[in-house]
Amino acid sequence: MDHQDVDAAVAEMLRVLGPQTSEDWTVPAGPLEWTCWQTAAHVGHDLLAYAGQLAAQPTDAYLPIDLNVRPTASPADVLQAVTACGGLLSSALATANSTLRAWHWGPCDPEGFAAMSVAEALLHTHDITRGLSVTWLPPAAERSSTHPALPRRPARGPHPGTPLVHRPRRTSTASLAEPHGGGKQHDRTDQADPGERSRSQY
Repeated sequence: MDHQDVDAAVAEMLRVLGPQTSEDWTVPAGPLEWTCWQTAAHVGHDLLAYAGQLAAQPTDAYLPIDLNVRPTASPADVLQAVTACGGLLSSALATANSTLRAWHWGPCDPEGFAAMSVAEALLHTHDITRGLSVTWLPPAAERSSTHPALPRRPARGPHPGTPLVHRPRRTSTASLAEPHGGGKQHDRTDQADPGERSRSQY
């Protein structure tokens, strides 16, 4: 996967959700506790974070930066923010050497960041469409080839061995990436607002 796949995923998100910006985005995004607005902001947050990792190439943590989407932003404004963050990530991927490694719960290559980004955009687009009662599924090619998180498994909980039934309700997803795009799922449950979490939680 590469920057073109990220461009396509963000474009699909905008194609599907753009016509729905007049709807109520304060409703939960499908099975998530986040609202549709918060979930879209989270996508932008992660795309920007991945771009930062590729640019700075940290080896042991996420950069201490966060995307702060103003609470007064409309759904259309949030989608514009996602577009901007996706563009920054696409540019970082387009110029990244294949030997580059940056931290995402371990070393991750550009292909891995691209795959995780496509999964984030498409999975959360699906969550939002469920919240807005829009019938949509990720394109078949992306569902079959992008990432083990398609279809989604629950995100990281208190401990990898904790039975799922005892975990808090899922609010987002994450993946533990390996070099060469070999992303593998890492269980996690996030309860904080997507615009207020520390990068160390990703």
